[in-house]
Order: sequence, then structure tokens, then C-alpha cells
Amino acid sequence: MNQNEALEEITRLSEELNRHNYLYYVESQPEISDYDFDMLLEKLQKLEIQFPEFASENSPTKRVGGDITKKFESVKHRYPMMSLSNTYSEEDISDWFNRIAKLVEGKIEYVCELKYDGVAIGIQYVDGKLTQAVTRGDGTQGENVTNNVKTIRTIPLSLNGDFPADFEIRGEIFFPLKNFLALNNQRREDGEAEFANPRNTASGTLKMQDSKVVAERGLDCFLYGVYGTGNIRPGHYEMVEKVADWGFKIPKNENRYIEKVDSLEGVMEFIHYWNEERKNLPFEIDGIVIKVNDYYLQEELGFTAKSPRWAIAYKFKAERVETILESVQYQVGRTGAITPVANLKPVQLGGTTVKRASLHNADQIEKLDLHLLDSVYVEKGGEIIPKIVGVNLAERQSNARKIEFISTCPECATELVRTEGEAQHYCPNETGCPTQMKGKLEHFISRKAMNIDGLGAETVDALFEKGLVRNCADLYDLTFHQVVELERMADKSANNLIAGVEASKVIPFERVLFGLGIRFVGETVAKKLAFALKNIDAIMQSNFDGLIAIDEIGDKIAMSIIAYFEDPKSIELINRLKDKGLQFEVEEKAVASNKFEGMAFVVSGVFNAFSRDELKEVIVSNGGKNVGSISAKTTFVVAGDKMGPAKLQKATDLGVRILTEDEFIELLNN
Repeated sequence: MNQNEALEEITRLSEELNRHNYLYYVESQPEISDYDFDMLLEKLQKLEIQFPEFASENSPTKRVGGDITKKFESVKHRYPMMSLSNTYSEEDISDWFNRIAKLVEGKIEYVCELKYDGVAIGIQYVDGKLTQAVTRGDGTQGENVTNNVKTIRTIPLSLNGDFPADFEIRGEIFFPLKNFLALNNQRREDGEAEFANPRNTASGTLKMQDSKVVAERGLDCFLYGVYGTGNIRPGHYEMVEKVADWGFKIPKNENRYIEKVDSLEGVMEFIHYWNEERKNLPFEIDGIVIKVNDYYLQEELGFTAKSPRWAIAYKFKAERVETILESVQYQVGRTGAITPVANLKPVQLGGTTVKRASLHNADQIEKLDLHLLDSVYVEKGGEIIPKIVGVNLAERQSNARKIEFISTCPECATELVRTEGEAQHYCPNETGCPTQMKGKLEHFISRKAMNIDGLGAETVDALFEKGLVRNCADLYDLTFHQVVELERMADKSANNLIAGVEASKVIPFERVLFGLGIRFVGETVAKKLAFALKNIDAIMQSNFDGLIAIDEIGDKIAMSIIAYFEDPKSIELINRLKDKGLQFEVEEKAVASNKFEGMAFVVSGVFNAFSRDELKEVIVSNGGKNVGSISAKTTFVVAGDKMGPAKLQKATDLGVRILTEDEFIELLNN
């Protein structure tokens, strides 16, 4: 394929992928399967690696992330992002409505919108291309989170139709509840503290350095505020409808996410409707926003020092109930983390019956000063997880017994430990605590790890109770005759289980590593670790400095990995799994050329044509080697923007040649 053919094909694939992305994520009307979409994306990625000069900043391949942002620069807003005045009182809404009526003659149209509980964002488009995304910050300036925003699939990278040459659109980035729950489930499995609520998690996710992790979390966005278009429509409602034609995901009238009304009764009906229905939404809202629709009237009404006079927010009160704390029980997680759970007298909250609430850790119990049979106040934290927020001390019995956190494991009676700087207590008896042992087995066979067909939690329990398995290596010693004797296990099911265990031996190394259940080594960290060090032996021999040099691996993760492989029982387990034929090294990809053979590269900084991961892949596919630190053996340092001055100085001192991104592309092409 020559360059003209490559450019034509890259353009065609980009347009096709953008269209399918819009149909799937915005219109919910996909035309092709996920597999076909992934195949098109893979084809585009390969072409962009082969012809990097044609890789666009807004290519659909940017959706998967990979850019590393060490520091988010401050950017001044072209149009200040003012806060709305807000109230919890319907009387205040009525007063605001009447003030507007006195200031403006004639009939006034109002727009009622959901107040999304997320992160406000302003996105600039120039010539139909996404060029910059900035958070609210202090309203005058915010942080540039463009690389991370590009991974959100409902935000278009390029537009269609009759859009202005340069404008800004604003909206709210939020965490869909389904994705938030899945993330917390994964963190619980990995032995990490769960996130408290979707809003704060969305905010933290947007500030993550690795955009690949942002892409995997599945943030979403509604866009609705348009600036710099010259009011090409007469009002806010009409403008929101218009930007949908350009490819934006907007709140739609058919869902009642946005509605135009002309009376106070219409405003109140919208508020009352969503005060009840908000519990059925797939995302969080914390109120309703009411705006004067007409742009001319908005200008006439103007602003106060802090907020527009033509808009107001009504905030819902957090639903709170009072009930009795009957007891506290302690759950043991797969990694030994101890989580206290409050058992409550059943009470209705947010449309569901609440019987239990997480107490998180010992500090939370101490902070609340909980006693048995206390009358406690319960809210739904982030509208999802019930939590105790206070105690009605007037109702406390004089002889109430203070709740003391346990000192030994409720499953195996081992004395608990608490590492300095951590909130949770742990049971250190990893290989002897039944709950931990079964939890590790269930994790090992899970879909994202070994995905063993025919094995589930119930079967793991049965195998464990029979004494047939104690760890994941025991699964590979199972025979048909042992399995078929389990209760409710027919011949076909037993054969499927044995076949599933055998088939898992081809599962790639990064998933095997994840399946081992090393504390803090989740799915993403396992991939980073596997692809950086290539095999299990290199990981076992790595020291602290070598581990923290790998993307996404910090002090806590590095120490956990080292501790895991210092345990002789872990080494014994690995050796048994090796003997059974599991994959313990990364399968090397085919090499496109050998032009970089014998060359060692250090890649550092932020790049335009490539993400860092893409650049490293190009090096490997052309026979080169990526190394983590600069030494006399380094052939080239590929230096992007914001590369650390210490690295540059070291390369200079050692006489290592430093390449810009353009010089690297020239080296690749020649």
C-alpha cells in the first residue's frame, strides 16, 4: 500500500468508525457487532502505526487511551463558567419565577433540565474537531483534561453538518451507575477500598494520568450549553436540539430529561416528577435546573456577581431515615480485608428496603461512636450504597454497649493486622483462612481471569468442602471421577468442567497474573506488569525501583508484589502452575521489520502523533527494545513535551542521542 492509498483508507476507516460509534453510544442503534467494530478499529490502528504521518489527533483509536499526562495545565475560560444560585425550597423557586415575571413583559418560556451530579466540562471545537476540554475549576480557569475526555465515547471527536468554525459546548461528565458498581465490585475483588460515590469518582477519573485507565472506566456525558455560536437559534431549548444534528449526545425531551414550559405549575410538575423518578435513572442527579429559554431575555436579565439572574437550581434533599442498629458483622474479602457491616431493622429508603449498611472500617465506627441498638440515621451514599451518617443520641439507652472492632478473623481466628497508612484491617492467613481460599479460587476462575467453563462459585464450594481443592493449582489435578461424584453433577457437566480447566491453559499471561489475586494487582496493573517485564521470572526477580518505574505501579502495589513473591508458598504455587502448562510469559507479536534490531529506546514525555504505548509498540514491532531508564547502553531517547529535565540531563551527560517525535518518525521511515 502506497501513501496515497494509506491516507484514503485511514480517512475512510475513521469516518466509518465515528459513524458506528455515534450509532452505538448516542443513538443506541448499532448496525454492526462489537467484534466487527473492534476489527475495523484494529485495522485502523495498524495502518496508523505503519503510516504515523497520517495519524490524526482525533482518530477513533484515541478512544482507547494511552496518553500519559503528568500535570494538568491551567487554562483560562473564554467564557466564565459561573455557578447557579440554588435552593432546597419550592417557595424560593416561586419567588424567583415571580421576580422574572416582573422584570419581563409578556409570556415567558422556561426550560427545565436535570441537574446531573457529575463534573462540569467545557469543550472547544475548531473546524469541527475537538481541540480542548477544560474543567470548571474556579469558574475563571480550569484544568486541561483533553486527552482523558477524548476517551469518552459519547463525546464526538469530529462533527457533522453546519457547525460554526470555532465554538464551545458545555455539559456534565458523569459515572453511569452500572459502570460505577462494576468498578467497585472489581476493587473489592482486588482488595482495594471501594469508592464512596459516582460524582467524586468521575472527578478523580478525569484527573488520572493514564488515559487508558480513563477509557476503561466508561464515563458518560450530556452536552447542552453552547457558547460562541452567535445564537443561531432563538433559545436554549432550540439550540440543544440543533447541536444533536452535529453529533452531540443531548438530554432528550422524549425521556423528559429536558422540557419547555410556560408556567410555574409546569416547573413544579417537572420538579415533583423527578423527585420521585430519579431513583429509576441510570445515572445520578441532585436536582433540577430552570432557565429562561429566550437568549435575548437572558441577555436582558443579565448576571449578579456570582450567577445568572435567568437561571436557578432546585436541589433535592438527601433522603434520610431513622432505624435501629441491631448488630455488626464482619466480612472477610478475597485478599483478607475485613469489612464491618451494620445489620439494621428493615426500613424503606429510596424505594427499596434497607437491611444492611457498610461501615467501611474501624475508623468509621469510632467516628460515629456507634453502640448496639443505637437509633441511627441512614442515607444512600451516592444514591446507591446505604450508609450510616449519624446517631440520634437522645434515643441511646443508658446501658448501651459500645461497638469495638474485632481483633481476630471471624473465619479462622487469626489475629488481624493493620498496615500503617491503611484504613482496613486484614487477616494475614491467606493460605489457611477458608473464606480467603475460596475467594481466591472464585477470582481465579472468573471471566476476566481464567474464565473456566463449567466452574462457578457453588462448584468451588462443593470442591472445597470435599477437600479436593485448596488453591488454584489443585484445579489442574482434578479427575472426572472426583468431579462427577459431587452432588448434582452429571457426566456432561463433569466433562465440561474438566475440559474447561484444560482449555484455560492457553489463557494469556496477563490474565493468569491477574488470576493469581495478588493484592492491589487488578486487571489493568496485571497487563502493565506483564507487558513491561514479559514473564513471571522477571517479575519475581524485580526490585522496588524496577517495579515503580512501570506505568500505574506505585509504592503500595510494588511492595505488595514483592511481599507476594517473598512467600515460599507463592513460589510453590507458581511452580505447580508452570508444571501444568499455564502461560507465564507474554506471547511476542510478529515483527514488522528489524530496522531497530539491537537498539534500546527510552520513551518519555507527551507526544502528538502517538501515545507513549503506541510509540513503544512501533519500536518493538520493528525489532527494538524499550528500557525503563537511561544508561550508557541506551541507543536513543525519544523525548516528547514535558519530559523531565533530569532525564534530559542524564542523556546529555552520557552522550545518548535525543530524538524529537518528528526525528523518530524520520528514523522509522528511513
